[in-house]
Amino acid sequence: MSLSIINGRLIDPAHGIDDMLDVHIDGEEVVGIGHAPAEFVADEVIDARDCVVCPGLVDLAASLREPGFEHKATLASEALAAARSGITTLICTPDTSPVIDNTAVVELIHRVARKLGLARVLTTGALTRGLAGEQLSEMAALQAVGCVAVGNARAPLASTLVERRALEYAATFGLTVFLRPEDRHLRAGGCAHEGAVAARLGLPAIPSAAESVAVARDLALAEHTQAKIHFRALSTHTAVRMLGEAQAAGLAVTADVAAHQLHLTEMDIDGFDSECHVSPPLRTTTDRDSLRRAVADGTIGAICSDHQPHEPDAKQRPFPETEPGISGLETLLGLTLRLVDEGLLDLPTALARVTSGPADIVGLPLGRLGIGSAADVCVFDPEQRWTLHRAQMASEGRNTPFDRWDFPGQVRYTVFNGRVVHRATEIA
Repeated sequence: MSLSIINGRLIDPAHGIDDMLDVHIDGEEVVGIGHAPAEFVADEVIDARDCVVCPGLVDLAASLREPGFEHKATLASEALAAARSGITTLICTPDTSPVIDNTAVVELIHRVARKLGLARVLTTGALTRGLAGEQLSEMAALQAVGCVAVGNARAPLASTLVERRALEYAATFGLTVFLRPEDRHLRAGGCAHEGAVAARLGLPAIPSAAESVAVARDLALAEHTQAKIHFRALSTHTAVRMLGEAQAAGLAVTADVAAHQLHLTEMDIDGFDSECHVSPPLRTTTDRDSLRRAVADGTIGAICSDHQPHEPDAKQRPFPETEPGISGLETLLGLTLRLVDEGLLDLPTALARVTSGPADIVGLPLGRLGIGSAADVCVFDPEQRWTLHRAQMASEGRNTPFDRWDFPGQVRYTVFNGRVVHRATEIA
């Protein structure tokens, strides 16, 4: 199938493009930017007048639940949620059941995703067997069947020695290691940021040092092993400062931030709102503002959904007993564009953090729209406001603190591998 997207404002941060240019697609590839190739005839023409045309979004970390936790969500439901949200590539976390620590599970997920045909689903392999934190997984085998990185999800490693051996092994094969920096001893069963709000509510708390101590350890081991590490979901000012210093010193370290951490703070858990129970916890306004600055200057190279869909019961207990996480696919673009509305980022920079930025972190030739690139496109109307309604979410997980929030950037079309997988039929 051939497709032309015309009259839109093409923004491709990877190639420095921000201009009124048409995009021409033949099969699964982009074959023309601006002018169509000779003898090209489009089977379908999309008029993107008044819209932004950008690469399909790349989400570095989404828990898709299947296999093993289909009562929370399925690959089908979450791929549909991604398509509706302009996301064309999802990198799923390894905390499925069975864990993504063997080639059979990787192949199962990839096979189901290909059959669905709604989004590209890639995998993060488990760093240790069963995510138990002790024995290293067969990383080379996982890489061979398509895992783009390895990590231990939210599970801690048994010791710094295990982490050292894991980083050495990963470095041998050029694998990026995803790390969730948190000292489990300092976390000590906490569920909220250690500050005034947690103290007033009487909630067990997690100090900022739980993150910064882990970041210091991980950076020291990364320097020693020369492994490429990526910090998942940073949340504190101190961690951001340490990250910037390490990058300035030439260390191969990158980081992302969950979109909700750029908008919410510890104040949002007031009233024991379990929809705001996340891990790492929502921090202070100072932390949030530091994260925003790091996204703006590129210290943090990617904004991710940190998608954690849950069934309703998981959020309907006393706050410390609820499961942490937000269903984030359907708000990834909207929350990113709100940063533009607030004057914190220009539009090309914002889009870079959800397209080429995350793709570059794991070495994928995605999140860009050059000739020969994968035909993954998001078309959205930057002036069209929309409201998130929990009941209308495509994800099986409706756990979100953003119910009835107003967002810019209605997604009009999503194109994945040259096929239109989403068309907006009505305005929310």
